[in-house]
Amino acid sequence: MLKPQCISTRRQALKAALSKGLSFGSLVLASGAFLASPAVQAQAYPSKPITLIVGFAAGGPTDIVARSLAQSMSKTLGQAVAVENKPGAGATIAGNMVAKAKSDGYTLLIHHNGMATAPALYRKLPFNPLTDYEYIGQAVDVPMTLIARNDLPANNLNELVSWVKANKEKVNLANAGLGAVSHLCGTLFQQTLATDLTTVPFPGTAPALTALLGGHVDVLCDQTTQTIPHINAGKVKLFGVTTKSRIGALPNTPSLHEQGLKDFEVVVWHGVYAPKGTPKPVIDTLTSALQSALKDPEVVKRMKDLGAEITPVSKQTPEGLRTHLTAEIEKWGKVIRAAGQYAD
Repeated sequence: MLKPQCISTRRQALKAALSKGLSFGSLVLASGAFLASPAVQAQAYPSKPITLIVGFAAGGPTDIVARSLAQSMSKTLGQAVAVENKPGAGATIAGNMVAKAKSDGYTLLIHHNGMATAPALYRKLPFNPLTDYEYIGQAVDVPMTLIARNDLPANNLNELVSWVKANKEKVNLANAGLGAVSHLCGTLFQQTLATDLTTVPFPGTAPALTALLGGHVDVLCDQTTQTIPHINAGKVKLFGVTTKSRIGALPNTPSLHEQGLKDFEVVVWHGVYAPKGTPKPVIDTLTSALQSALKDPEVVKRMKDLGAEITPVSKQTPEGLRTHLTAEIEKWGKVIRAAGQYAD
């Protein structure tokens, strides 16, 4: 449906044409072309709810980020942005769903580093991160934390490293599935210690954390958006953060790098995508709504409380996301190939 200003503009154009003596048939053709123009269609966007697909379980860290952004973007867009969880296969199910979706701006994807690692992990990846999407912008950067079950005998990183090496055949290292950032972080931890552990994949870090809280697994590398409430409640043991320096949400917790795991750094970044071919005016509208959400005081506070950081404005754009994604594909491709871990 055309907005009132569009209808008014159309009427003015028709009156002007009549005053110039154009035939009625010409007016009908001109009117049809006007209605079909991308500019008019873009002005009508969005006219219905938008679905934001998350490739991980509800309650997980990416889901938390998605729901915070969706709530704020809904206010800007004037339409509901509904989060829908499609977990499985390192979010490739969700990625493929959005890549194949109608390019009208009503089906979007939020994904983290997994978008950059998928090309190296999956030999038969059903989509191409660099050619099958339009980019909306990067959103939130989240540090990781290395945590363990509360009754694990180690009380600091040095003790944890000694315990892991002494019990490597018995240690269960949880993750959110092959390709998840928790998996990459765990892989880097094993490579740094030169120790192979038993990994236990879950369909998301929410169920992985639940298993850790229940004492069913030993160690987990997970995002601050999910772990900080449990850390503050004393329900898990914390051994460090994965940024090179300390973070504001956990000022008394040293980084793993600071404690001797040199250059250990894993930061989760989140980007928002649309299917390839989505009209530029629609992308522009979505990018603007995303940028507004990232300035929303409620979103900023929510992310700060969870140890997350709003990404720099220069990256909150299609170009910024594309540049970062391209660099990350190259970076993590080397790590994955060195580990020799593939999904198929």
